[in-house]
Amino acid sequence: MDPRYIKLARNLVSHSTKIEKGDKVLIHSFDIPQQMSIALIRAVKEAGGLPYSQVQSARVDRECIIGATEEQLSASMTWELERMKVMDAYIAVRGSSNVFENSDLLSEDMNRAMKALKPVLDWRVQKTKWCILRWPTPSMAQQAKMSTESFENFFFNACCMDYSRMVPGMAALEKRMKDAELVRITGPKTDLQFSIKGINAVSCGGTHNIPDGEVFSCPVRDSVNGTVFFNADTIYQGSAFSGITLTFKDGYIVEATSSSNQQRLNEILDSDQGARFIGEFAIAFNPMIREPMLDILFDEKIDGSFHFTPGQAYEEANNGNKSQVHWDMVSIQRPEWGGGEIWFDGELIRKDGLFVPSDLEALNPSSLLAE
Repeated sequence: MDPRYIKLARNLVSHSTKIEKGDKVLIHSFDIPQQMSIALIRAVKEAGGLPYSQVQSARVDRECIIGATEEQLSASMTWELERMKVMDAYIAVRGSSNVFENSDLLSEDMNRAMKALKPVLDWRVQKTKWCILRWPTPSMAQQAKMSTESFENFFFNACCMDYSRMVPGMAALEKRMKDAELVRITGPKTDLQFSIKGINAVSCGGTHNIPDGEVFSCPVRDSVNGTVFFNADTIYQGSAFSGITLTFKDGYIVEATSSSNQQRLNEILDSDQGARFIGEFAIAFNPMIREPMLDILFDEKIDGSFHFTPGQAYEEANNGNKSQVHWDMVSIQRPEWGGGEIWFDGELIRKDGLFVPSDLEALNPSSLLAE
């Protein structure tokens, strides 16, 4: 077995989910090598946990979703939810040979499937120790415009980095976000203001997502005003989007445009009442991830970026917004991407992707990658 599989599996069990003796752990494998699933099962056993395995395929899932009735989906998710309720932890590793596998599904089919899945997702996020990561595939290497071997090396370097180095800077940024009231973000085609007063902030350093490197909060639901442009391309529900611009009035997205798939963009934002409100605001700083690759678990951690998320708010930093949608949209503010600034209560926090206050400089690449 590739020793990198063993190292990654042990990190997921010991650091990300902190499995303890007797923990029941669901290992959810999506189109990944059997060896990685076995490595995870062995790592859970080493920690004294009780592993359970679920193996899934994107092509098989697609066929099940096509034409599925609400009754059919509800019955399927009922037993999914009952199983999740007896688990203490959840580790999902997701590969994909084709990220556009669901691109031709009808909107109504996808919406029914997402609605049926939501109670399972809510329980997993709120009630279990969980972690999700992608798996390096030739498809992902193509998205990143890298060779398969180079991408695998990049993947394992990013996923197995020493996340403890982020802790001091993350703690300082988390405190600043908890104490802040008014946030202003400026940049090309962007001038956005909102309040985060009274909303919690959460540091993410290798726990729920791998790779990691962000601190997230959430706007007061009705406080968002202005316009934001997302310069990172994105895929959501199997469709690709470029150049998304959102305009807000009192928290609500009054206009949504994109240079591709604009009709589909608005269909997703019309999925339910909460999809046109924001459920997350996060500042990212993983120095190993520099360019978008159409995979949100990587793209939302890009060094010098922030993301703004239409849809469901997290329980840990909650503004009360509920939706079956949770779509992280990413804007990169490094100079080569046009630059930009983030301000808290009139104080400049980050300029052109680099943190300015001395207590946050530990999150800049020069500190996180120092030898």
